[in-house]
Amino acid sequence: MLISDTIVALSTPPGAGALAVVRLSGPRAVAATQALFSMRRLAEQPGHTLHYGTLREPGSGEILDEVVVALYRAPRSYTREDVVEISGHGSDYVAARIIAALLRQGARLAEAGEFTKRAFLNGALDLAQAEAVADLIAADSALSHQVALQQLRGGFSDELRGLRARLVQFAALLELELDFGEEDVEFADRTGLGQLLAEVRGVVAGLLRSFELGNAIKNGITTVIAGRPNAGKSTLLNALLREERAIVSAIPGTTRDFIEDEVSLDGLRFRFVDTAGLRDNPADEVEAIGVRRTRERIGQAALLLYLFDLSELTPADVQADIAALTASLPQLPVLAVGNKRDLASPAQLAAFADSFAGAYPLALIAAGPRAGLEELQAALLAQVRGAGLAGTGAATIVTNVRHARALEEALGYLDAVRQGLAVGRGTELLAADLRHALAALGSITGEISTDDILTSIFTQFCIGK
Repeated sequence: MLISDTIVALSTPPGAGALAVVRLSGPRAVAATQALFSMRRLAEQPGHTLHYGTLREPGSGEILDEVVVALYRAPRSYTREDVVEISGHGSDYVAARIIAALLRQGARLAEAGEFTKRAFLNGALDLAQAEAVADLIAADSALSHQVALQQLRGGFSDELRGLRARLVQFAALLELELDFGEEDVEFADRTGLGQLLAEVRGVVAGLLRSFELGNAIKNGITTVIAGRPNAGKSTLLNALLREERAIVSAIPGTTRDFIEDEVSLDGLRFRFVDTAGLRDNPADEVEAIGVRRTRERIGQAALLLYLFDLSELTPADVQADIAALTASLPQLPVLAVGNKRDLASPAQLAAFADSFAGAYPLALIAAGPRAGLEELQAALLAQVRGAGLAGTGAATIVTNVRHARALEEALGYLDAVRQGLAVGRGTELLAADLRHALAALGSITGEISTDDILTSIFTQFCIGK
């Protein structure tokens, strides 16, 4: 795609630092830089080379900075255009002077995400890979980094292209039948199409199911710590965070509002929410509001950690509490955590282990002395990975809401085609539903896209990327 203008932006965060990198891309990137740069014949230099010199204001000759210029030649650059990266000293004032001088040489300020948008428009990246660039920049855990890198390298895109290629063959045969509609012939084997739809549907459904885990990897897992007063919820939060974040007191009802903080466990971010103790008769109106808000917060959780005092409650008490809290949330994963195991008798511990086998996952800890935390962390990870990955059938994890919606749309049209085959629906209707399914899958990688979609995606990027 021919793009005639040249863009410029600061590609490093603003503020004082060791370096500031100003990036240009476009047909005048080298010429605009040459107008300021002390080294002559920059246009004759090969790509992937570095050049040291000074930048001066044309006309006055005032020195702006001593810099290193990195030169990348089209098409072997991030945007597949001529790209220049000017590394100067990390001063906002100096960077602004350099950009202003380049603007006077015919460049214009880049829009948010415009460098990556050009990479997409010029075929260096597809749309899913372009979105993975933003995810990689925002990655704040080992797993989010790993997933974003896998998508940037094209793993997700390759899987989608394979699915579309198989469907396109049948779609072409159905379209051919429409061209010969008056002759009542069938080019597309309906049995083979049904088998292919079942296979493709399974993969799409697996990708869609993986979004639950992918969303957790990208945004963190909201884990509500709930239980009766004095179960040790605040003590547990402090133990998990390894700091005195919440007030701990023997007085029931100390926690009146939420206390939230994050912990990274084996690459997954858990956002733990310490809540008010649950009891039927709160001591005052403020505690009653806290209890009500706790129940509301449980409804928004990705995981419920129900904490209880092993020395005070029976297995039947705990299971009744959990059943009451999750009556309207049957899909909410629950981890039962027995606290104060150091105060419980061996018989009590055995009773809980026997009663919870096959019911809810159970971890036994002593939050005060921080005993059993490793077992609790392992149980938390098993809950998330078990709920998110088991049975997805997908090697790729979907993390993007737009991708999930497109997969959901594709799944609906694939089901419509299968239903149409089952009831003998006409070729025209089958072909229309199959076209819609292909369009939904194609919208993920940008094979089918609109200006509105592109604007929505790239305006979320930082300027300079």
